[in-house]
Amino acid sequence: MIRIYFAAGARNWPGYRDTLPAALREAGIEAEISTEAPDPAAVDYIVFAPGGDIEDFSPFTRTKAVLNLWAGVERIVGNPTLTQPLCRMVDPSLTEGMVEWVVGHTLRHHLGMDRHILKRDAGWTQIVPPLARERPVAMLGMGELGAACARALAALNFPVTGWSRSPKTVEGIPCAHGEAGLEAVLRQAQIVVTLLPKTPGTENLLDARRLAWLPQGAVILNPGRGALIDDAALLAALDGPLGHATLDVFRVEPLPADHPFRRHPKVTVTPHIAADTRPASAARVVVENIRRGEAGLPFLHRVDTRRGY
Repeated sequence: MIRIYFAAGARNWPGYRDTLPAALREAGIEAEISTEAPDPAAVDYIVFAPGGDIEDFSPFTRTKAVLNLWAGVERIVGNPTLTQPLCRMVDPSLTEGMVEWVVGHTLRHHLGMDRHILKRDAGWTQIVPPLARERPVAMLGMGELGAACARALAALNFPVTGWSRSPKTVEGIPCAHGEAGLEAVLRQAQIVVTLLPKTPGTENLLDARRLAWLPQGAVILNPGRGALIDDAALLAALDGPLGHATLDVFRVEPLPADHPFRRHPKVTVTPHIAADTRPASAARVVVENIRRGEAGLPFLHRVDTRRGY
């Protein structure tokens, strides 16, 4: 009998109470799921989420993997007691949600929806937007989510260029890397999407110097991590030539009521809704990794703890 400890917190359990057992049955896996702290030496797999029920992983000597319910792992990857394999969540539904948010807000800014949807007392100013093929997009981060969003925008004829810290190859999407590549990508981008993980190497990636590379009127969409952008530098750029910033993630969440982002006329705030883990599909991802662990196969989406993602 496989023993699973659902240590992702009581707030998450209702979504998995039925979906996780159903996914196990579908895979033909017999397992016992515990939501209360079990004997650590008897646990085969831990299902986890930041803010969950474990801080010290060292007693779980039998555990074959820690299966994270979030795509982001920055709040767990630095835990010195975590010696078990850690797998991040790559959920097809999460990817779908992110693609929809990115495409929706890209089209909103590209088409000038805020300006063109007439209010009762508005005038009649005809400003025709360019075609998508005339609106360059920079996708910063070419992992699972970034690549999916890049492909979706390219399918709408946006000329998308990807950027990542290390070389990446994504079919149909030209990709750059490194500092020189970042400058080249930003200098031509009218819309920038940030979908990088938070690591020491990506924190404040968009600082004052790099924001100054953007063309006048450029728009930033950040559904990735709040720490990717220097808040003060972004506000200063918005007071100048930067066109708009639509932000879904922040250094402190919920975003404080008195934060300048809430008042700035060139900022749109969405409450961390760009993508979320859907229990029904996420449970299947968790179970697939359990199946692989029991079969002696490599885990999917295993985190390189040295790189932080």
